[in-house]
Amino acid sequence: MRVSRRPGMSGPPKVFAGTPDQRSDETSRRPGESEPGLRPPKIATKMEEHKQPSPPQELSGYLDALARVMFQTGISWRVVESKWPGTRDAFQGFKPDQVASLSTADVDRLMGDTRVIRNRKKLEAVVANARRMLELEGEHGGFDRYLDSLGDFESTKTELRKRFAFLGDAGVWYFLWMVGRQVPAHEQ
Repeated sequence: MRVSRRPGMSGPPKVFAGTPDQRSDETSRRPGESEPGLRPPKIATKMEEHKQPSPPQELSGYLDALARVMFQTGISWRVVESKWPGTRDAFQGFKPDQVASLSTADVDRLMGDTRVIRNRKKLEAVVANARRMLELEGEHGGFDRYLDSLGDFESTKTELRKRFAFLGDAGVWYFLWMVGRQVPAHEQ
């Protein structure tokens, strides 16, 4: 049994038993929650429910997608999403030439920036991955051409995991999906 008193309500507190799923809409809301019918839309849980983004037009789009995947490794996607505008700003829009030129002192500065997820290894990996992207773009005449040269998904996965930091199997799948590449069906 639980006792609840909402702020600003007079009279005796409401008493109800059971789990939140067993309560009526009127008694199940906590202070600060919206009225029934005004709740945020349900979050899609299957990748099929999301529209796949179009391929980036610039290298900065690839680096943005790669960095987002890296930061989501081991961290709630909600934290990453909430900090992403500040992270994008702190990394100068993920322009690879600017990110690749960041120094150790710049990474130290980012470690004190509350707009970003302050994980030194991941911050340093973004810089290293920007350098790698620039190299691959130069070698292949474009990063999209580099991706085209990798072959099937398994070959691509193996190659990307070797070349880029903080990129595992699921991260490769998500990165390729985010940049508009064909990927196998997502396993739940």
